[in-house]
Amino acid sequence: MKYWIIIVAALNRKRWRTGLTISSLVVAFLLFGLLRSVAVVFTEDIDLSGDDRLVVASKYSIIDSMPISYLQRIKGIEGVDIVAHQDWFGGTYIDRANFFPKWPVPPKEFLDIYEEYKISPQDEEAFINTRNGMIAGKRLVEKFNWKVGDRIPIIGDIYFLKDGTNLWEFDLVGIFNDLENPANEEQVFLNYKYFDEARDMANGTVGNFIVKLDDKEEGPRIAQEIDTMFANSMDETKTYTEKAYAQMFASQIGDIGLIMNSILAAVFFTILLVTGNTMSQSIRERTSELAVFKTIGFSDITVMLLVFIESLVICLIGAFLGLGITAILMPGLSEMVSLSLGQVALDSSIIISGIGIAVITAFISGFPPALGAMRLKVVDAFRKN
Repeated sequence: MKYWIIIVAALNRKRWRTGLTISSLVVAFLLFGLLRSVAVVFTEDIDLSGDDRLVVASKYSIIDSMPISYLQRIKGIEGVDIVAHQDWFGGTYIDRANFFPKWPVPPKEFLDIYEEYKISPQDEEAFINTRNGMIAGKRLVEKFNWKVGDRIPIIGDIYFLKDGTNLWEFDLVGIFNDLENPANEEQVFLNYKYFDEARDMANGTVGNFIVKLDDKEEGPRIAQEIDTMFANSMDETKTYTEKAYAQMFASQIGDIGLIMNSILAAVFFTILLVTGNTMSQSIRERTSELAVFKTIGFSDITVMLLVFIESLVICLIGAFLGLGITAILMPGLSEMVSLSLGQVALDSSIIISGIGIAVITAFISGFPPALGAMRLKVVDAFRKN
């Protein structure tokens, strides 16, 4: 503690420079916390026994469809509770900027599986019994000012109607919400039976199956049994947990983890140069002060440690502030990107990694000026000044 006054005085010598350096570090660690938290969702290992819902997709591509006849065979496997299916509809509502997922599904089975989607019994019954019915999430309804009874036009871009036109019309018969994950409210579900009868191609096929298990610990066995059942068939399957499937779906745009880690590497390389330059300038300006310290009895090692500690304090302040702001912003970020991917959280491992990076940054940026301060000769220092 007796050296703390010297450290504080050094930091206060050029307050603007110290403040701007710390601000740069805050931004760097804010980006680190946000991007690493999202990257973890895309890169962490998935345990098949940790989820009571599985997704059965085509083995070779998510755009390949499978016969709907697979449903009964999957349903016959011991340990399977409910089986539903869904397709990616695509399509545009008025303008391409109005993007939201649209999924043709079997109404009853799908809602039985996704119990977190809260919908009134009347709306659920209407969805089951309305041939061209649609249910929409509460957020989406509020965004477009829809109300139950509206006819919603969707311009098809993948599937056309049998008459050759691409204007689909669906009756909004219900509204659902998801209190645990409001991001799920930004999608709609369509009645699969009408979709399959009306489309001009790929009739009798589905994009994937959703399997609800009696016991989630049976996930690995059931997944293997499903894939073995359809091995060597015309439409082989690959079974995932929901989270793993969502990761694969998102990875179609690129290796998310690699992209984010590359951005962070570039950011921290730049910050390393900024911090190193700050420390070098600070030491050059205080050459005579360091010489005085040595004259009154400070050892070379002590002077070197003072420079290291100064660099460490700057980096740790930036890290704690940046990660602290990340923790404040994390609920909002999680709400934006958690659709089908699970919750995004500032994990303790990310915090520990951030502190470790701060220490490494302090060491690398502080080493050259600290080494120079240690080697400084008193006579040479006074001669320069």
